[in-house]
Parts: sequence; C-alpha cells; structure tokens
Amino acid sequence: MSGAAFRVEAPGLLTTIQDLGRPRHRFAGVAPGGAMDRFAASAANLLAGNEEGAPLLEATVAGPVLVAEQPLRAAVAGGDFAVRLNGDEIPNWCSFDLRAGDKLDLRERRAGARCYLALAGGGFGADRWLGSAATYLLVGRGGFAGRPLRTGDVLEAAGAPAGSAPLESLAESLRPDYTHELTAIEGPQLRNLLPESRKRLFKQMFHVKHQADRMAYRLEAEPPLEMRPADLLSFGVAPGCVQVPPSGEPILLMADHQTAGGYPVVATVARASLPAAAQLLPGHEVGFRRVTVEAAVAEWRRLRLALETLRPS
Repeated sequence: MSGAAFRVEAPGLLTTIQDLGRPRHRFAGVAPGGAMDRFAASAANLLAGNEEGAPLLEATVAGPVLVAEQPLRAAVAGGDFAVRLNGDEIPNWCSFDLRAGDKLDLRERRAGARCYLALAGGGFGADRWLGSAATYLLVGRGGFAGRPLRTGDVLEAAGAPAGSAPLESLAESLRPDYTHELTAIEGPQLRNLLPESRKRLFKQMFHVKHQADRMAYRLEAEPPLEMRPADLLSFGVAPGCVQVPPSGEPILLMADHQTAGGYPVVATVARASLPAAAQLLPGHEVGFRRVTVEAAVAEWRRLRLALETLRPS
C-alpha cells in the first residue's frame, strides 16, 4: 500500500469497495458480486489510468464525503450525481486531481442509483476474498472489512496515487443508455408463460418494488404474469435473468444473485442493458424490449469499443 488516500467524513447511504467480482466460484454457491454497473466501474478505472478491475468505490443513492490525505488523482463515472470538489461542481465521467485536504462530496443524486469513484495508481487497498476485492455483504468478506464505509474510516491507496498523465473524459455519446427500457433476449422458459402474459412481458411497463437490492429486484406486474404449471429442476442463473415465481411478479437478478434457481427464466437482460438496470431504484418503471442474440452482442461490442477509447494509445 502507499499510505492513506481518503478519510471518510460522511459514508453515504451504502458505499462499498467493489471490483469486477469473483465469477469463477459459482460452482461453490458464491455469487459473482462486484460492481452493479460494470461499464461505469470499468470506465472510472480507465479514466483514472487503472486496469478495469481495480478496486474502487460504489456509492448507492447518496454518496460519501471524502477528504484527501495526500495529492491524488481520481475519476468518477455512473449515475448523475453532483460531484463537488471543495464546493465547486466538476463533471461526471471525468478524471480530476485533488490536493491534500481537498473535500470531495458525492451526496447529491440527480438521476440513477449508483456512481463509482476510482483512485489512480491501482485503486484502493482492500481485503481480498477468493481473489476479489469486491465487498460481499451477505458473508462480510472483501472490500473494507466486508462492510460499507463508516464515518472516520481511512481508505488506503493500493499504489502510488498521484499521476502526471493528461486528464481524461468519456464523451456523452459513448456512455450507456440509462433509459428504463432494457433490451432482453428470450429466456429458456418463455413458452411457459401463457400467451397473453408472453405478449405483455415485452410490451408493458413494470414498477420496481421496494424489495430491490444488490441481489435482485422484484417487479410489480398488474395483472400478474400467468404461467403454465411446470416442474423444473434447479439450474444455473446469471445477472440479468428474469424469473417468474408463482406470484407472477418478475424477479430481475443482479450482481449478488443466487447461483442457482428453480423459477422459470422467461427473459435475460442483454449485457449492454445491465448498466441501465443497475441504475434502477424502487418506484422506477422498467420495460423489456425483445432483441435477437445477434443484436444484443452488437450493442455490447459498441460499449466495449467505447471503453477501448480510454486506453492509452
């Protein structure tokens, strides 16, 4: 480590250290976890001059107030949060420099749910579990002692935090579409839905209920979706799977999802739309637009090319 980077003056509602998760442990029942909005997390790290998977902060709804303990370079990306440095607002999706004693305030959210703060020089120092620094709150492992930040915590730098490279930004045209219409492909049990419910799945809007966290969102369907009776064996699931339990209210799986489930999967949100899903909050409306696998892959390739523009030439 390279010494103290930030002191936490106010922790925000739920601020944790995340990276791109631990996907190779699903066989053991361990969720992949990691950043909910992986595009924004990757972009923030690249803007800071890091590798995409460096440990960074994920702020949810109301971000933290941090005081720099030494000269630093950082970057912010993700939901539309007011980013204030010593009271003056600076742009999102940009890198910036701080001096010792500077105060960074991410408390005000204008749109979206999550934003990411990356620290140049390899990210934040963090506890690792199963090879990842991602905080897994369910078991209290990874990140900062396996928990959200608290007032008075001191965040360490993983490497030399100050940099001399030019400051970077990501053009608005290259950022994800954070609208509430998610592209999705047909799920393996789509035909288990009754015909009218099958039509409604890709036409109506659903409301995100208050049962929404890093594991999954429960969606309100009015009237509930109707399924044909079927006995299914449990099978592996992934972020973006849309399950329909007996209640008829869809469940959208997110980063900390269970690794297997027995509810029918009627759709899967395309990878390019998972960043938009990560920015949803209870009360938001969300809909699903059916696309082909080929269209979903093409859209993800477009986003990957956007990230590649941030790599040194």
